[in-house]
Amino acid sequence: MTPIPDVSLKFPFETPPAEGEAIEVAQGVLWMRLPLPMALDHVNIYALDDGDSWTIIDTGMNSRRTRAIWETLMVGPLAGKPVGRVMVTHHHPDHIGLAGWFQSGHGAELVTTRTAWLFARMLTLDVQETWPEETLAYYRSAGIDQAIYEKRAAERPFNFADTVYPMPLGFTRIKQGDVFRMGGRDWDVHIGNGHAPEHATFWSRDDNLVISGDQILSSISPNIGVYVTEPMADPLADWLEACERLSQLARPDHLVLGGHKLPFSRLPLRMRQLIDNHHGALDRLMEALKEPHTAADCFTYLFKRKIGPAEYGLALVEAVAHVNHLYHLGKVERWAREDGAWLYQRSA
Repeated sequence: MTPIPDVSLKFPFETPPAEGEAIEVAQGVLWMRLPLPMALDHVNIYALDDGDSWTIIDTGMNSRRTRAIWETLMVGPLAGKPVGRVMVTHHHPDHIGLAGWFQSGHGAELVTTRTAWLFARMLTLDVQETWPEETLAYYRSAGIDQAIYEKRAAERPFNFADTVYPMPLGFTRIKQGDVFRMGGRDWDVHIGNGHAPEHATFWSRDDNLVISGDQILSSISPNIGVYVTEPMADPLADWLEACERLSQLARPDHLVLGGHKLPFSRLPLRMRQLIDNHHGALDRLMEALKEPHTAADCFTYLFKRKIGPAEYGLALVEAVAHVNHLYHLGKVERWAREDGAWLYQRSA
């Protein structure tokens, strides 16, 4: 009998580190976790031993609890050695939230992509006490559920500065093709896109480690969203291009250290899964768009499950990303409904 090939991902660590503790995933590389106040309730952070100091990868959100956990980590697993450098993979609050705290309070160097720094710096300074009309119009154009819209419009909007520590001027830029020395290894910088613009990933030249941020995750697909800042964007095209390009670097023995969930190996398989997931969603969407739908009408076809209030915002921006992609490809047409929502339908 021919054996059935094992085509599943491999997870060498079954249990994540407890709060305030670390797991050494490779020599001089520590894996730690910080809590998040949302359905995805954690973010992974990493510390790389540079001898007389540490480089940390991402920081968690800014909160009293998170800062207290960091203080515990610094005197515990980090053994009192200073954090000399903070490498931030992308600009989202759970990854850059405490970069300014490390800069201002601990003298660390911030290293990230130019786009990540510019977005984070701009958004921390853009504090809004009421909803901008552009944002409300964007929600309406996506066909947002009326009850969710009314509830959201009546509340104070979320501000980036709510969970991101003030960022001082100054950072060190990284870009595609750079090589950085961290944790006794040389790392190639490869830039992803789609989940966040100019998202940095790090690929060790000296062993099998890949630090992927949210560009590559093991058991969830990163959110690909369109926001009011660029409502006609096509981040899905950026995402698919990045996945195809990064898949050329992938080896089965790579140990991928992502921003969420568990480290894993068999990276070529995971890259194919990530790519196929969105192509499958686009195929289902094209079938559904024989009839006109708003972006919000497309949840069932895209996600194949019921979307609750806690997930609604991320689902909405991802639905817009998918209809935008088809629109830019010329596969669907759109027109405005009387209430301002865009309706999409397959092109004749």
